Amino acid sequence: MASAREGSTNSRLTDRDPPGRPPQDGYGVYVYPNSFFRYEGEWKGGKKHGRGKLLFKDGSYYEGEFAEGEITGEGCRHWALSGNTYTGQFVLGEPQGHGVMKYKAGGRYEGELSHGMREGHGHLVDADGQVYWGSFHKNKQHGQGRMVFRNGDEYEGDWVQGQRQGHGVLRRADGSTYEGQWHRGVFSGLGNMAHCSGVVYRGIWINGHPVARATRMVILGPEMMDVVQGCSLTLTVELQQDNGEIATSEDGRVLEISAGIRYVQLAAYSDVSFFRVDDGHTRTPIQTPFGFQCIPYPLTSSTSGAQEPEAALGGAGANSAIPKEDPSGLPGAGNCQEDIVRPAEPGSNSPR
Repeated sequence: MASAREGSTNSRLTDRDPPGRPPQDGYGVYVYPNSFFRYEGEWKGGKKHGRGKLLFKDGSYYEGEFAEGEITGEGCRHWALSGNTYTGQFVLGEPQGHGVMKYKAGGRYEGELSHGMREGHGHLVDADGQVYWGSFHKNKQHGQGRMVFRNGDEYEGDWVQGQRQGHGVLRRADGSTYEGQWHRGVFSGLGNMAHCSGVVYRGIWINGHPVARATRMVILGPEMMDVVQGCSLTLTVELQQDNGEIATSEDGRVLEISAGIRYVQLAAYSDVSFFRVDDGHTRTPIQTPFGFQCIPYPLTSSTSGAQEPEAALGGAGANSAIPKEDPSGLPGAGNCQEDIVRPAEPGSNSPR
């Protein structure tokens, strides 16, 4: 049908239009002298005007509205080289106004454009499935916007040239939350983080790490404590920085203490220790921006050179209550309990 119409149009135009020149008015087909372009559609005063289709020799095309010989108005443009397709508004041959761009590599953009670039407010889904709603400038996120990342993290706040910069809130998939200043995509400036481990930091950040972070936990008081079975114990814990000062900007760390008790029958004045460390529980550590991994951990020996728990308790037995023999001689009678608590070590045994 198209070819028949095309043939009749050409024969009709030949009688009134000089050879080698585009049609003047009405509907017609014209192949440009360089043979790269071919146009079929409406003409006015020798110019493309109205609706038509412009074909490119490389396989690209535009189909839609023309005005005074230019691609202007509503239409659809396909680029053979990139495989992208745009449907929307055009001005002088470029996507401008509101439209939808579909990318061959995956993803799509719907929103405002200027001179063929994302400019203004829009909605972008990239090839990785990440989603952004907000402002754009020269194809990049710029201004206020919200983004949901592939791993489930969500950021809402300021953007500068495609990077998080200014003030923003990050809600991570693991439950951690950061609110504060950003620079080039990382925490930088004044900000608060509530980590999923329970650690809370309020203060200055540089390159994604807190400036005045605590580097160790110190249990104040005696190095060794005797605990009577059934009685409670009190610990005073202090967070300190490298220089020994108290880390006032950080809180929420949890010190988990676990211990095992072995019940045995002891002779009077025995120096045998019966304390055993419960080290049978392993848990997956959580990496934090504070420079340590958060894990619940069992009691162990303290700093290098200190006595092992068994040896320490053995030496303390002389000053402890001495268990008495049970006249019946039955196992389990005359039991007693001694626990030891030592400061947490930095590094792999970092607290939660």
